[in-house]
Amino acid sequence: MTPRGRGRLAAFTIGLAVTMSVLDGVMLNVALPSIAGQLQASPAEAIWVVNAYQLAVAVVLLPIGKAADIYGHTRLYLGCIALFAIASLGCAMADDLWSLAAWRFVQGCGGAGIMGVTNAMLRFVYPPEKLSRGISVNSLLVALALAGGPSFASLVVTLASWRWLFIVNLPVTLLLLAMGIASLPAPGKRDGERLDAISVVLSMATFGLILLALDAGAHRDGATVPVALGIGGIAAGTLLLRRQVDMTRPLFPVDLLRTRRFGLSVGAVFAASAAQLLAYVVLPFHFQQDLGRTQIETGLLFLPWPLMLAAVAPFGGWLGNRIETGPLCAIGLALFASGLLLLALIQPDASVWDIAWRMGLCGFGYGIFQPPSSKAVILASPIERSGSASVMGATARVLGQASGAAVAALMFRLLPAEGRTVALLVAALFAAIGIVTSLARGPQPLAARSTG
Repeated sequence: MTPRGRGRLAAFTIGLAVTMSVLDGVMLNVALPSIAGQLQASPAEAIWVVNAYQLAVAVVLLPIGKAADIYGHTRLYLGCIALFAIASLGCAMADDLWSLAAWRFVQGCGGAGIMGVTNAMLRFVYPPEKLSRGISVNSLLVALALAGGPSFASLVVTLASWRWLFIVNLPVTLLLLAMGIASLPAPGKRDGERLDAISVVLSMATFGLILLALDAGAHRDGATVPVALGIGGIAAGTLLLRRQVDMTRPLFPVDLLRTRRFGLSVGAVFAASAAQLLAYVVLPFHFQQDLGRTQIETGLLFLPWPLMLAAVAPFGGWLGNRIETGPLCAIGLALFASGLLLLALIQPDASVWDIAWRMGLCGFGYGIFQPPSSKAVILASPIERSGSASVMGATARVLGQASGAAVAALMFRLLPAEGRTVALLVAALFAAIGIVTSLARGPQPLAARSTG
């Protein structure tokens, strides 16, 4: 195989892997009623099929990034694809809800490796001047998966069992392993460095307890449980930071976060992710309860967002080669925030077009923001820390999404009548924080600009 052909196959492998992992996340939401019915579980219990995956992603991302930097990005990437395949088989064979949730946790560990190390893999596959293009292509694939996943899942569940949502992963993962072994860069290993087990445990405790605290605070009336979980997470995080601060290459990348560009880039990802997930949770209720739309109409009204994101993502990558990253990200988030504000203020007699173009504006703005933002995170770190930088961006995204979901649930509880409108205004505020954070990064170094 020629070097050019090998590079194309590697890029295709990474794109297919990230598409599979995103599809697996969005498809299962549609199948929850069917899963709950067949496994004789309540809707509240069935949610753990989704929560177990998200919890796994949150707690293992940082250890996976560090392991990738030490043992080799390709070796860990292929290992996580294999783990995803094994867990998919376990999910398909599960005979009760809790065994399904347990296998979903394992699957989330594999998915975290795929999603978290993707940008680091792109840095090794694409030449520097084409890195923006690679990130843009992946953003396009993610948007298409988000748009088409629910419809594909509905078709599968209608024609067959929900178990097929996991079975279809098996031939895909086998193909990915074969292509990855043939095309991905040879794995490297950093001599003399090992994964610190105590740091791994503290990291998992920190992010696991914080995520559970957010979920408990949003859904429980009492404060005892969420406060106790939150205190536990803060205590574990404090111990983690004390252990990491003097390390040369720490698990929790405090050394990278001290640098202005990396820290602020990660902050922008957190704010934008919180705004996006908050809007995604609230808008279906806003459309149906405030604007009087049906379930089918709501599904169709959501399409302009991911479709516009898919259409503009390659354009966002092209702009990222020509415009300073901070202002470009700020422009994208300003358009995104404008769409959220317009959706919050829309009147009940609004036409389909009135809603659709506002949703499209949100997707357009987020599509402008996402590719240059992802590139800014990965290029703000030394190449030997690419794994840690990539998963730190993914961790910020997961925590932002968890925060957005928690704010949405809290608004529903505290403001039953006005909560949906207020939540959309809060989402716009998160986006505004992302604008300020993006602009505060400062000028991009000339060496980073030249990497495209």
